[in-house]
Amino acid sequence: MTVLTKLLKSIDWLSETSGSIGKWFAFLLVLIGAYEAIARHFFNAPTIWAYDSLCMAGGVVYMLGASYDHLHNSHTRVDLIYSTLSPKRQALLDIICSLFLFFPLMIIMFKLAVIWAVKAWKINEVMFNSFWYPPAAPYRTVFAIGLFLLLLQGTAKFIRDLYFVIRGEKID
Repeated sequence: MTVLTKLLKSIDWLSETSGSIGKWFAFLLVLIGAYEAIARHFFNAPTIWAYDSLCMAGGVVYMLGASYDHLHNSHTRVDLIYSTLSPKRQALLDIICSLFLFFPLMIIMFKLAVIWAVKAWKINEVMFNSFWYPPAAPYRTVFAIGLFLLLLQGTAKFIRDLYFVIRGEKID
């Protein structure tokens, strides 16, 4: 097994692990949502923390699941033209789209997310959507980590596609 293959497998493992962690936050979403609905509608005792918790857990599911979705090719795509192409042309189209769309957007988003997270830690930022005021820094950090993992997985896919287009065979 080559060093490149090991690196790609490690990135895939990170994405799998990220998705596995993210799915627990989906379970948390259900628990918090059910608790809030029961407390609000049956006991007339709404919470001040449920809304923010639901938003943060949903964001964690989304961000930690992004690299997992990219790994499993489960992201949204317009298949009208793509599905009619040969595998080699699909890989070439993926390379072109990665260079002109994916990487520029993800790099900008990652850079901004890191700035956002660092600032949140420095100023002890809190979320102010409710009167609970939870700390914002952990959520902002997960957002940056999720974008980093997505960039890593996008890089792994780019390398695989490039190898396939050039050599005509899959790398792993």
